Amino acid sequence: MVMLLGAVLGLVIGSFLNVVVWRVPRGESVAHPPSACPRCGHRVRARDNVPVLSWLLLRGRCRDCSAPIGARYPAVEAGTAVAFALVGWWLGWSWALPAFWYLVAVSVALTLIDLDVRRLPDVIVLPSWVVGVLLLTVASWDSGQSSDWGALGRALIAAVVMGASYLLILLVYPAGMGLGDVKLAVLLGLYLGWIGWSALVVGWFAGFLLGGIVGVVLLLTRRAGRSTQLPFGPWMLAGCWIGLVVGPTVAAGYLELVGL
Repeated sequence: MVMLLGAVLGLVIGSFLNVVVWRVPRGESVAHPPSACPRCGHRVRARDNVPVLSWLLLRGRCRDCSAPIGARYPAVEAGTAVAFALVGWWLGWSWALPAFWYLVAVSVALTLIDLDVRRLPDVIVLPSWVVGVLLLTVASWDSGQSSDWGALGRALIAAVVMGASYLLILLVYPAGMGLGDVKLAVLLGLYLGWIGWSALVVGWFAGFLLGGIVGVVLLLTRRAGRSTQLPFGPWMLAGCWIGLVVGPTVAAGYLELVGL
């Protein structure tokens, strides 16, 4: 049931994220005006705004002018639904579920925006600090039955530590990342720290590892040069999710391998 709920909620949230990804980089409101075809200007009807299904029924075209509608729209909706379902399966019914569903939504939006315009907008990242703290506070409280305020304290410390580490890297090598990456690191450190220190270490390292691998591949295939600015946010987010889900297991396996 939690996976089914996650999938349905993910479809709805994914539809909204398409609006966020398009409008936020342009400084437009995500609430007004209602969605419309960029070619003919006709508003999208309610029956044509059903996630994934409407795109399939319309065969990927506007009902009024037959302009093509990009396949990324249903892909974002379906991908968000799958991610919500998987997180529901991972956590089960718990007070932590809303916090991590929120992180899924932020991850999707920031990944696509960074890939599109090479920016991590403050209007998304900075409020997420507050939302993340509030939701993780609820997760730590857990109805008062098995409260874990230590996890919340660890999360706050980890947010500062991860943000400071990225800021140091920025100061030492400004060409390697932007201030937006530093702000995102604070949010990711918050979530990783809530899971545990091992998750923080693995998530931090995985982000740089993934970013480095992608950079080398692009250089070898000549799709990028040494001076090309590559988005780092998507790899930070991917590394964070690796740390969240398998970080403690990876860390335990490594320590066992080295005999510690």
